Amino acid sequence: MVLEEGVLEGRRTFANMLKYIKMTASSNFGNVFSVLAASVFLPFLPMLPMQLLMQNLLYDISQIAIPLDNVDEELLRRPMRWQPDDIGRFMLFFGPVSSIFDITTFVMMWFIFGAKTPEQQTLFQSGWFIVGLLTQTLIVHMIRTPRLPFIQSRASAPLLIMTSIIMAVGIFLPMGPLAHYFKLQALPPLYFVFLPLILLAYMGLTQVMKGFYSRRFGWQ
Repeated sequence: MVLEEGVLEGRRTFANMLKYIKMTASSNFGNVFSVLAASVFLPFLPMLPMQLLMQNLLYDISQIAIPLDNVDEELLRRPMRWQPDDIGRFMLFFGPVSSIFDITTFVMMWFIFGAKTPEQQTLFQSGWFIVGLLTQTLIVHMIRTPRLPFIQSRASAPLLIMTSIIMAVGIFLPMGPLAHYFKLQALPPLYFVFLPLILLAYMGLTQVMKGFYSRRFGWQ
């Protein structure tokens, strides 16, 4: 009994380690891809270094609870293996998904909110700061399981709490009194009409891609 529990705990720990590596690799790859795409047409930086550092810091804080996360039962039935090629494939497969919605945000900020000049870059950067952080944080719940997140497989309470807090902080920073410290600014109400649509579309496409990936390559 003790040996069995030890084996299961080891598999659970390894599964959570893989989650973090896959999430971080795909998220960082997507961010780099988005920055390269934005540099093609923007006359200013899509996000300032200080803003990127704050975004990454908040994302990393949200990951503190991953070691305490639940693991789906089917992932504990057999030992998992360290496969670097699988991680690289996972990164290339899911990283560009977030970039689709980053570019959607760029187009929205450029055409709908008129953030297309250096004088309006703070508005543009604030818009992407929120979308970037929220999609990074949501990917934790999307990629932690091959199942339907929140319904078929729910994260542990600590992970749910941490990601919820970080998402709230991400929205508060541009909208609150600390915005000027990070060269951010409050966004118009119309932005928050489009924001849920972008996030829902992102989650929907990621779920579709998960199904295809799982059928084609398996999931571990």
